[in-house]
Amino acid sequence: MDIIKAENLIFEYKRRDEEGNIESVERALDNVSLDVKEGDFISILGANGSGKSTFAKHLNAILLPTEGTVWVDGMDSKDEDKLFTIRQTAGMVFQNPDNQIIGQVVEEDVAFGPENMGIPTEQLRERVDEALKTLGMMEFSKKSPNRLSGGQKQRVSIAGVLAMHPKCIVLDEPTAMLDPAGRKEVIRALRALNEVEEITIILITHYMEETIYSDKIFVMNKGKIAMEGSPREIFKHVEELEEYKLEVPKITLLAHELWKKGIDIPECILSDKELAEALKKLV
Repeated sequence: MDIIKAENLIFEYKRRDEEGNIESVERALDNVSLDVKEGDFISILGANGSGKSTFAKHLNAILLPTEGTVWVDGMDSKDEDKLFTIRQTAGMVFQNPDNQIIGQVVEEDVAFGPENMGIPTEQLRERVDEALKTLGMMEFSKKSPNRLSGGQKQRVSIAGVLAMHPKCIVLDEPTAMLDPAGRKEVIRALRALNEVEEITIILITHYMEETIYSDKIFVMNKGKIAMEGSPREIFKHVEELEEYKLEVPKITLLAHELWKKGIDIPECILSDKELAEALKKLV
């Protein structure tokens, strides 16, 4: 079943003068159509200005289509009566955790979302503890978020969304402001949520190496879906991705250059381990 479905989605930013007259129109999304199956881990790649963050904001009705339709678990995002349910179904995590964390204590911050949903106190405690345990943050429950690392703060943000029991979590460049260790920490947490909790993950990013475990990748360019397929199907098109200002993981690029020189290894390799095994077979 589709948890997310976009059909002929068009979105235009309109710039107005002081009198409210339209000065210019910029088309940020141009006839985007895609489906996301429930339980999938999906990555949406694109350089700055490709439209990927604008698309992300349509998935829980922060933005509404200029034309076309977005369905979230069968609900039309333009249906105002469904707005609360849509935002409960598809939780959003943004790139700067400091903009999303509002509690003075970690557990208070995680409780904020479900508390506003009217979850009874006894269930609220269970949800907060469950979310913190799932994200590996239980030991920090009584601490101030200000004393956490960037990766830990982002895990708190994700825990706050998880405590609302969404079917889908949409993450708009959640590792953009983190160091490499923090980025790995967050991606590990997302993979666990997908594999163990079976939550649909939609990861918006421009870091190619974060997407190698995805079920499917969509590549955006100039507001359109330029490519789609499995990581292996996408990453073998090294030169095309470079045209879209995207760099494949270094190990994939190295393997691609070896393959081009006639070395008998698979055309697309995604990890150090895969490359090592391929090279061993040549000995």
